[in-house]
Amino acid sequence: MSAPRVVLGLSAAIVAVTEDMPFVVVTHDDDNTAGLPFGPFDPAGDRTLELSLRRWVAEQTGFDIGYAEQLYTFGDRGRETPLPDMKGAGPDRLISISYLALTPTRAVLNRAGAQWQSWYDFFPWEDWREGRPALIDKVIAPQLLQWAQAAPAQSADRRNRARLAFALDGAVWNEERALDRYELLYEAGLAPEAPRDQARFENKAAPPMIRAPGLGEPMASDHRRILATAISRLRAKIKYRPVVFELAPELFTLLHLQRLVEAIAGLSLHKQNFRRLLDRTGLVEGAGQFDASAGGRPAELFRCRLETLRERPVGGVHVPAPRD
Repeated sequence: MSAPRVVLGLSAAIVAVTEDMPFVVVTHDDDNTAGLPFGPFDPAGDRTLELSLRRWVAEQTGFDIGYAEQLYTFGDRGRETPLPDMKGAGPDRLISISYLALTPTRAVLNRAGAQWQSWYDFFPWEDWREGRPALIDKVIAPQLLQWAQAAPAQSADRRNRARLAFALDGAVWNEERALDRYELLYEAGLAPEAPRDQARFENKAAPPMIRAPGLGEPMASDHRRILATAISRLRAKIKYRPVVFELAPELFTLLHLQRLVEAIAGLSLHKQNFRRLLDRTGLVEGAGQFDASAGGRPAELFRCRLETLRERPVGGVHVPAPRD
């Protein structure tokens, strides 16, 4: 018996943010299912994992990414990339290394099937900027309750996990737990990827994925899990590292910067509190210019204070818990 063939794959969650929405680059397969840019690592031809990733992204989207960091390694059998998605003979097992890449603008994507799409299309329950999403209590909570009641021995544990993840029964919403929430929906069989992956694990024909109302758009392979990991990482990281400036233009108004943070966190922030906290960091400085494009009183333009980044370790921006 020959040894199992293991292939190393690379995927990228490429994020750009506007004042209205956080966007991620997706590609589409023959069934029009969205997925992240992905390709296998060639140990003979690729000098490093990151260079291989950048080559794949350029080939599939038509642009070169800037800031990138390794996100996580995924290797669960049954949740890996299906064999037809791989070029050439499929592997017996796929190990996927994912990356988070940030860009300040939505670059033009000149490859067929590649486009920018809001990450809230895939995770609609994550956007609290206009208050608690009604779908949590109308759609998600009742189905999770049924799932909990279906296993009496585990019911209390399941109910508590649902309570903490989706802020039920007085629990406080934690925006950083995007991955926990998706994994809970997956375990409960509510994510359409779950029955598909179970069929793959059992070497059966996978059923078609159908978007369930309120439960977000499904993705190819394990890519919604990877994207949820990227969201959790970025939401946490903007609090302790100044990565938000990787998503901002060189010159920006303070309101624009606040809107970027709100779009990422999925939360609405208090204007004056945000500015006071930003002042304490010493991360921004006036550029001596004003933006009159919005009409009315011109808004002062700021830039990231690079000297602060060089002088000392600095944190990110404070994001408070939401108010129901």
